[in-house]
Amino acid sequence: MMIIKKTALVILLLNFVFCEQPKKEEFVLKDSDFQTVINGKKTDLYRLENGQIQVYITNYGGRIVSLLIPDQLGNMGDVVLGFKSIADYQKAKTPFHGCLIGRYGNRIAKGKFELDGVPYQLSINNNENHLHGGPDGFHNQVWEVVSADESAIVMTYLSKDGEMGYPGNLSVEVTYAINDKNELRIAYRATTDKATPINLTNHAFFNLAGAAQGSINDHLLMLNADHFIPVDEGLIPLGEIQSVEGSPFDFRKAKTIGQDLNQQASDTQLSRGGGYDHNFVLNKASQGSMDLAASVVDPKSGRQMDIFTEEPGIQFYGGNFMDGSDVGKYGNPFVYRGSFALETQHYPDSPNQPAFPNTILQAGETYKTQSIYRFSVVK
Repeated sequence: MMIIKKTALVILLLNFVFCEQPKKEEFVLKDSDFQTVINGKKTDLYRLENGQIQVYITNYGGRIVSLLIPDQLGNMGDVVLGFKSIADYQKAKTPFHGCLIGRYGNRIAKGKFELDGVPYQLSINNNENHLHGGPDGFHNQVWEVVSADESAIVMTYLSKDGEMGYPGNLSVEVTYAINDKNELRIAYRATTDKATPINLTNHAFFNLAGAAQGSINDHLLMLNADHFIPVDEGLIPLGEIQSVEGSPFDFRKAKTIGQDLNQQASDTQLSRGGGYDHNFVLNKASQGSMDLAASVVDPKSGRQMDIFTEEPGIQFYGGNFMDGSDVGKYGNPFVYRGSFALETQHYPDSPNQPAFPNTILQAGETYKTQSIYRFSVVK
């Protein structure tokens, strides 16, 4: 594959159709805003496209910057929140927009775990806990672009022994690829020279009406999960797996995201998360099988996203902590419950939870997992 030729990327997003406020959006993404040097490594902007969808990716944090898909009238809309420059990503209050997460997605209690009788202390960046690999996790690293064309980009990163407190030199490869089924596939691969926890994911924030275009509470969500994992006040798993039956966490049949949020005051788990910020235990045909995890539909635009994954869990986060202080590439603030994340993953705090699926990668083993995001239109 050839490195794609990069000229100024001009995206004209015309005729966005919204039922309540018809509005025209126009914006220009420039290569120069993504071309800089961080810690001696060059960053840039890359495009994948197939005539139906376009995905813009930067190797700074391996981030999805923009993801453009058509609505039921054929109007293109950017459904991923992001920023117009590397500088804006660096100064954002919420640092995880669109990025690759590692070494460990989600939380590890107090940043502590023991492995082969040796205690480890990780960097703390979420109250008293370790979150998404720490303050200098994979989201703040410049990835090496091995190859790129209009259908795929392959990036690598070497996480050195001791980085953020983790043991072992971890070599990671991630591939973003699109196909003629309007699918975006993210494939992860890693090896280590010493046993280490690993839990890789992508942290895109979505709004299928268009980036930062109002509340996501009217989106219809289905989660293929009979159980979820309850958490304490710090959003650390209590160590149990709980049925969704009869609770606000039952998304087995599609319902609006906001349907049961009025129970937040009375439901302990909704209260602790400020809404939804929980891992759902996916129904799997077999361990590691590629299964449907989630379906989301925006009724206004008709855009639909189906997520398939080999992972055992998915974190559903409803944008509960967005406060409008970050302003995205279209000049719109990222507001409370104006976006959602669905992070395919192993369970939070697994290194301290022996009953949870294993997240320890041994020397000589290869970590491999993939997730697929399929886009379509409901008419």
